[in-house]
Amino acid sequence: MRALSTPTFPLRFAVVGNPDNRRVTLFADAVREEGLPEPRIVPWLDVLRGDAEFHSGELVRVDSPGEDAEVTRLLRGSDEPIDMYRVEGTRQWYQGFATVLEKLEHAIDDAGAARLFTAQGVATAFDKQATHALLTDAGVPVPPVAAPDGTESAFIKIRHGSSASGVVAMTVRGPRRRAVTSAELVRTETGIELYNSLTVRTYLRDEDIDDVLAVLGRDGLHAERWVRKLSIAGRGCDLRVVTIGGRAAHAVVRTSTSPMTNLHLGGQRGDLAAFQALVGEKRWLTILDIVESAAACFPGVHCLGIDVLPGADGLDRIGEVNAYGDLLPNLMGLPGTPWEGVGTYRAQVRSLIGRHAP
Repeated sequence: MRALSTPTFPLRFAVVGNPDNRRVTLFADAVREEGLPEPRIVPWLDVLRGDAEFHSGELVRVDSPGEDAEVTRLLRGSDEPIDMYRVEGTRQWYQGFATVLEKLEHAIDDAGAARLFTAQGVATAFDKQATHALLTDAGVPVPPVAAPDGTESAFIKIRHGSSASGVVAMTVRGPRRRAVTSAELVRTETGIELYNSLTVRTYLRDEDIDDVLAVLGRDGLHAERWVRKLSIAGRGCDLRVVTIGGRAAHAVVRTSTSPMTNLHLGGQRGDLAAFQALVGEKRWLTILDIVESAAACFPGVHCLGIDVLPGADGLDRIGEVNAYGDLLPNLMGLPGTPWEGVGTYRAQVRSLIGRHAP
């Protein structure tokens, strides 16, 4: 990887992303607020059509290619229009995305620019099975692997999914099964379809559960044993911790009455101070250490969103590593860190200013 010390000061950013994406907008705002030159936006469509250019001395941030139907169609290599609400198709999307990341890496390096990512690191973060194996090999605690066939209580995930798309929280009690998921099962004359929904659904019929798993299974599944999490005020909770340059910078408690704590699925931000008081200082510092150990497995990826499962058994495990997990508006940096009182995007920019300042 080209060293991140190559750009000249003041920093000049290029951002690969969809121009109307909120992450791109917020990062550009942060760059301007720090008094740096206007970042250059390189649309994903230009990248996929071979029209993207990079300049010597630029720092290149590659943002999520999601939420754009034409970008998704091109990544999947499909000739047909894409329904962005459908769950299926993640395997093809991932294969296209991983290929483009490698091409981007070479193009940026060949132009004499520097990048805030590695193709391998971002691709691994989008592969739940590969991430689980990587963390396990590094001694970072993760939930044990489970069977993805619905025969035991587990979280069953699309191997290359994100934002809880297609995640199934499976509870098994003898012959009875209960599947909680954001996937809406639709039966049509031509077959079975799954749609992403903001409403968490519960399926109890074996026929429905088997059909959901069968459709999800086409894209590959990864399953982990169910870890009972700590509760705050009767709501299960987990943590999203943002790391910047490998250090824990921001943390948000997410609480929910359902197994999914994602904020877009009805989860709520909890009180971080109350969580810290619940676990105590020693355990809190251990959580931060686990997070930074996970981030160390992704060298060269400047920013990550890492999900921590605080177990009711007193053990803490890493549940997810997200390459684009920094969209947390109005979340300020952790007290005692260089990013105290600063949001996730300005914190990233300030980190890079500090790294590159003469």
